[in-house]
Amino acid sequence: MPERISRDDVAHVARLARLSLTDAELDLFTGQLAAVLEHAADVDALEDGDIPEMTHPFPLHNVLRDDVVGACVDRDEVLAQAPLAEEGRFRVPPILGEEP
Repeated sequence: MPERISRDDVAHVARLARLSLTDAELDLFTGQLAAVLEHAADVDALEDGDIPEMTHPFPLHNVLRDDVVGACVDRDEVLAQAPLAEEGRFRVPPILGEEP
């Protein structure tokens, strides 16, 4: 079986992706990518007969319901139950060191 990917190929792709790889990483990734390509070749070699190409094994359908306007809870009633409210909105503490 001819070599599918070389260490130089992996180094070239790493340079294109602006990745700095050590020699050990190049060796490791070359082996891993070669195994992936081998598996892809095995799948490609399978006799698929008359199996149609598909993107999903089961038919897909929209499972979302239609938007229907319904009764809503009164905003003032909800805000009255909140620990803090300000200008018709919930007031929450600042996060990530942000100043109010």
